[in-house]
Amino acid sequence: MLPTSRILPLLAIGALLLAGCSGLPWKSGKVPDGARAKVAILETTDIHSNVLSYDYYKLKPDPTVGFERTATLIQRARKEFPDNFLFDAGDTIQGSVLADYQALVKPVACDQELAVYRAMDAVGYDGGTLGNHEFNYGLGFLSQVTGTPMNVDGGHDNRCAGPHYPLVLANVFSARDGKPIFKPWTIVSKNIQAYTPDGSAIRVPLRVGIIGFAPPPIMQWDQHNLAGKVTVSGVVEAAQKYLPELQAQHPDLIVAILHGGLDTHPYTNAMENGGWYLAGVPGIDVLLLGHSHTQFPGPRYAGMKDVDARLGFVRNVPAVMGGFFGKDLGVIALVLNRKDGRWVVDLDNTHSEVRPICPEKNQCVPADPAIAPLVESVHQAAIAHVNTPIGSSSVPMSSYFADEGNMSALAPVNAAQIDYVRRELPRTHPELAGVPVLSAAAAFRSGFGGPDDYTDVAAGPLTLRSAADLYFYPNTLAAVKTDGAGLRAWLEKSAERFNRIDPDQAGEQALINSHFTGYNFDQIQGGIHYIIDVSKPVGQRITSLTYKGRPVTPTEPFIIATNNYRASGGGNFPGLDGANIVLAAPDGTREILAKWIEHKRQIGASDLEPTSWTFAPLKTRGTVVFTGRADKLDVARAAGLTNIQWVKDNGDGTAVYRIDLSH
Repeated sequence: MLPTSRILPLLAIGALLLAGCSGLPWKSGKVPDGARAKVAILETTDIHSNVLSYDYYKLKPDPTVGFERTATLIQRARKEFPDNFLFDAGDTIQGSVLADYQALVKPVACDQELAVYRAMDAVGYDGGTLGNHEFNYGLGFLSQVTGTPMNVDGGHDNRCAGPHYPLVLANVFSARDGKPIFKPWTIVSKNIQAYTPDGSAIRVPLRVGIIGFAPPPIMQWDQHNLAGKVTVSGVVEAAQKYLPELQAQHPDLIVAILHGGLDTHPYTNAMENGGWYLAGVPGIDVLLLGHSHTQFPGPRYAGMKDVDARLGFVRNVPAVMGGFFGKDLGVIALVLNRKDGRWVVDLDNTHSEVRPICPEKNQCVPADPAIAPLVESVHQAAIAHVNTPIGSSSVPMSSYFADEGNMSALAPVNAAQIDYVRRELPRTHPELAGVPVLSAAAAFRSGFGGPDDYTDVAAGPLTLRSAADLYFYPNTLAAVKTDGAGLRAWLEKSAERFNRIDPDQAGEQALINSHFTGYNFDQIQGGIHYIIDVSKPVGQRITSLTYKGRPVTPTEPFIIATNNYRASGGGNFPGLDGANIVLAAPDGTREILAKWIEHKRQIGASDLEPTSWTFAPLKTRGTVVFTGRADKLDVARAAGLTNIQWVKDNGDGTAVYRIDLSH
């Protein structure tokens, strides 16, 4: 007699023969209770138009990024899980030189599909949602390139070429008619293989409802593009509004696609990362996450309430966040049980994982050869554009040690912003002509994405590529009016970039607070100097603040040049909510920087203000360490940071450095 382990597969083969090999759905009535199926939900997020494994700033291939390699992971996952659905969680169309070229330099025509969508269509997606960066180029561009006519000011009326998969978004509405600017939800259906209780294999349709959400703070971050044109609701409120409609269509599963992460702070309808609360809305079976540029499941979320950061559950809902820049693929291996006439997720046999394109250093999966030819012409055009000469520099500019006091990559940005505001502000606000103008800039590329994620502009010829490297995002410039107290509060918030250092602790202490992103570490110049004491608690670290050598008083006025994201409330800086903006420039900061370089022609040390801050002297029993690019100690030395010493190589392109805060 054959063992049961042999009988069941034979029964399954026989059932397949009875059902036919055509893949047609089972026609013997309802799917019986007790049936089982395995379905994979695959996710990409935060691709940011990194279609190819290429670094446009260094003009060389970069195998650690790129959708063309994610596509290989997708192919492999589909072989492993023949029954699968592939979704994207947003921040898709912006974030690379290629994206800016197609949006700002040579905008795509109505009948042209964006390069990133062409690549994604070649792989075949089943649906997606929108992220906050989808709105960076304005509603007209978004309407056009997604093929979605919008009844909004500046929207596109024609149905242009867009992705060949549905985009859903439930919490952004037209200010004209109050209706969603995208479909809030839809249903996608595929035939899958299931097994009846006796082991027979059957083909049955699986109807998956998808509903999408963008982070509500887009109204602050892209105020100049969205104010008066759209309104936004919280993600929980939108789910509660539209889930009943979706549930009335009786889908087998509901997948919530959120461009947001996880946050257990008290919920508000403006919460940026509302995934934890969205998972608690009844009716959601699967949660796809994004925006946070990290991986879930993963150690970052270990210990979070009601979260399994190993198997990938948020409040008992299977969830995944598949990294960023095409570095990873999110996979949820769902096991479904048929119970009481419907499919139910078997939580005990379901799990999530994030699969990297580079599981080990120098061991990256090959690129899918079908992707590069689809975008080759626009790829080459983007390269030619960023090589346009704009000037030269006698000094190198990098962000390798921006957190430790080398402002060489920030000084040209601050200089260009101050120059612009001083020229433009008196035209609309002549009463502010005598107010001191300062400027805030942050190192957007400070190692978060790996050892190559730094700004590095060598001395010598400068091109548009150099400006794009120095200023990574397509922000516009904004200027705000504040006072000495507001300036100090701004600097205190920025100083949260550092952990509190205990001088009496004998062991190692990490200098950098990994939970405070580098792009929120604003460093302000324009004649001020300040001291940061990292032994002090948050909010009490700016121990000295002077302007042109004298102490800053709480009431003296200042104008601070920054970007539209910060001025409108991005990063939750005190006193910045859009209300005190005195200049909202139509020009992009990157373009302002490029024009400043063109005007200067030759940049030397005298054109760049020295670093405006220092650490307070602090003698520590143990060592204070940070992680940086492995081979750049000479950059620290050249910048005068003689208190930095190399400790050890991590073997992945990064190294541990020691910083002596006593001098």
